Amino acid sequence: MSPIFDWIFAQYQDTSTHLIILEMVGVFFGFLSVWYSMRENILVFPTGILSTGLFVYILLVFGLLGDMLINAYYFAMSVYGWYIWTRKIDETHFIPITTTTALEKKWSAVLFGSTVIFVVLVYVVFDRLDNWTAYVDTFTTAIFFVGMWLMAKKKLENWVYWIIGDVISVPLYLYKGLIFTSLQYLLFTIIAIFGYLAWKKSLNKSPQVLLK
Repeated sequence: MSPIFDWIFAQYQDTSTHLIILEMVGVFFGFLSVWYSMRENILVFPTGILSTGLFVYILLVFGLLGDMLINAYYFAMSVYGWYIWTRKIDETHFIPITTTTALEKKWSAVLFGSTVIFVVLVYVVFDRLDNWTAYVDTFTTAIFFVGMWLMAKKKLENWVYWIIGDVISVPLYLYKGLIFTSLQYLLFTIIAIFGYLAWKKSLNKSPQVLLK
């Protein structure tokens, strides 16, 4: 076996087999969710729900409380986004991609700050604020909270938040030993860049179908 595969699987030597399988399944559906989001496809939500449901459990086991909470939040926001995306502005067109308004930018700042405070309190309560990863996790959680909210509302800027958060998450999960998840975030970064470009081309255009 090659040194690369030896190194990857060495990271999992103390991890239960069922957790490894669940992580790979969660990564697969997470990848599909981001891919469907880039294509403005409504399947972004059911695939996202499956992925986030699995990661709530996985992240709880690994002690990444911030990211566990964000996946629970993703689950709820996927239901909300599913409703928003399927709203019609007329008989044949669905809600379009738009840019954030001044009010939405203010709410984004409020959501970011509130999330940081909330996640820090969670870490303090569980006495887990004892490692640098907890602080990074808190920051990325706040970034992803805003990104998911904007994605559910079909705002172009959601991709900017995903790109920043994904770039930070790659080394974080690598350090924690979640190799497949780290690779997932690397792919997410690439897809998010293309997602931003694709959504920018579709800006203010109302789609007639949501399965693409």
